[in-house]
Amino acid sequence: MITSVLVANRGEIACRVFRTCRTAGIRTVAVYSDADENALHTRTADAAVRLPGTASADTYLRGDLIVKAAIAAGADAVHPGYGFLSENAGFARAVTDAGLTWIGPPPEAIEAMASKTRAKELMGIAPLGEVTEADLPVLVKAAAGGGGRGMRVVRRLADLDAGLTAARAEAASAFGDGEVFVEPYVENGRHVEVQILADTHGTVWALGTRDCSLQRRHQKVIEEAPAPGLTASLTRDLHEQAVRAARAVDYTGAGTVEFLVADGRAHFLEMNTRLQVEHPVTEAVFGVDLVALQLRVAEGHALEGDPPPARGHAVEARLYAEDPARDWAPQTGRLHRLAVPDGIRLDTGYADGDDIGVHYDPMLAKAVAHAPTRAEAVRRLAGALERAVIHGPVTNRDLLVRSLRHEEFTSARMDTGFYDRHLARLTEPAPDPLAPLAAALADAHGRSRFGGWRNVPSQPQLKRYAMAGEEHEVRYHHTRDGITADGVRVLHADAARVVLETDGVRRTYEVARHGDRVHVNATTLTALPRFADPTTQHAPGSLLAPMPGTVVRIAEGVTEGATVEAGRPLLWLEAMKMEHRITAPVTGTLAALNAVPGQQVTVGSLLAVVQATNPADEGAA
Repeated sequence: MITSVLVANRGEIACRVFRTCRTAGIRTVAVYSDADENALHTRTADAAVRLPGTASADTYLRGDLIVKAAIAAGADAVHPGYGFLSENAGFARAVTDAGLTWIGPPPEAIEAMASKTRAKELMGIAPLGEVTEADLPVLVKAAAGGGGRGMRVVRRLADLDAGLTAARAEAASAFGDGEVFVEPYVENGRHVEVQILADTHGTVWALGTRDCSLQRRHQKVIEEAPAPGLTASLTRDLHEQAVRAARAVDYTGAGTVEFLVADGRAHFLEMNTRLQVEHPVTEAVFGVDLVALQLRVAEGHALEGDPPPARGHAVEARLYAEDPARDWAPQTGRLHRLAVPDGIRLDTGYADGDDIGVHYDPMLAKAVAHAPTRAEAVRRLAGALERAVIHGPVTNRDLLVRSLRHEEFTSARMDTGFYDRHLARLTEPAPDPLAPLAAALADAHGRSRFGGWRNVPSQPQLKRYAMAGEEHEVRYHHTRDGITADGVRVLHADAARVVLETDGVRRTYEVARHGDRVHVNATTLTALPRFADPTTQHAPGSLLAPMPGTVVRIAEGVTEGATVEAGRPLLWLEAMKMEHRITAPVTGTLAALNAVPGQQVTVGSLLAVVQATNPADEGAA
């Protein structure tokens, strides 16, 4: 019997595994980097062991240190979570060689399937060799790992070398393995996968399908189970292929077989020899705890009978600290509050007051809704996200709500090109026009009293806020009868709650302020000083770091004095396990280059200056 489990991971998945272990009466052990010293998974484990450093290569990718941590803490089993070393056969062997139980598939199965190139060969599929014009577009893909890292779509032969270089660098950083391969890129297919679970007694379950087509940067954003709109024959084929893949490598434990579905056919992509981020939707539909089943399989128990019947539909949305309107730029800062309405499952690695740093993935949480039908589940999740309380950095919450309500998604006609087609419309600002007034009235609470004649200022009160990239000025008056504000009737106002009425319709606004950030329901504003302070001015064409991170590399031939074209990549920043390209804003001369590989930069750091060839273009920069 397993008595103590070390989770060789961090954040949300570590907290998720701990939850099941506590229910089962199993002690929990966390490992943590210096950046995660106060992280939720570190705080909630029964014991925690430090991995010195912050970089993944020095901490969560150090299998030798993790095995030592398990022994030191008295753990008798290791759960790898997902990402990091979860598909590393060498780590699995090191765990078992140390006399510990590995909660995952045999190392031989990992070796056969963890490399996407070897997995395709096992399934009779050969990757592309020499790429020609006729093969385009192609996808450069990391052989190890997942999560969308180490992947690049190449549409021109001239871009292939750059795509290979970028994918190798990102894969090496994320997985410690820079191997990549090239395969045909299927445009606008659906990403469908099958959850499998196998025991050591020869039983393999196929626990239905999941659709994960809504993706950004090849990383899933919204997932659901079962995959909608599949024919019975196609579903049967998907299940059969998944079971065949598992049996081919004598698989045990939880795993996922992924496919791209196009023109009614299933194209094998890969097998992930681990638990998936989106496993909660399968748990909701089948009424199982996949982590609990992983533990039972690791203890040698057999799966009992056939898989349980599927019931209803489940949808999951990944909440990221990122700005989709700014090329998905990750965001950092304090998460003051995160809460969703009752009835929604929220898996997270953060608690109120935690800081979101720069070292790891920007996912804050996964919100999951389950209902008898797909339409009900989608509606429930969209409504819950809209009402969620999220006080902190910019998130993709609005994008998720709009995506779930988009006609292409509600009618189940989505594919992997969804955001390529619709991102601009989905990220158009649509703030509540009364939010600045509500913020101003809440801020004024306590400094003036309704109806107090001696407290009635003789001049209108003025507040300024930035909202959705624009400045808004709010004016209101205190009178003997209360507060007047441009025809809006103020029914109530205090520091946390404002009730306004317009055209006979009453609306309630919940207000919270953290520094100069003001959250009014789902709208976020920035309080501005009444009179603008002088600010540091930058030369036209200045490129400022959009996020804190590390300069990974400078583009070939980019030096001070060089001529660059608008849109040309100049350098790459790595932040939150993703690479972000910094491009020339205009065509002109690179007047300054302040960045060097390995340099740590903060938000707003001056990276480079491009002087436009045509002065009229300076404003566009």
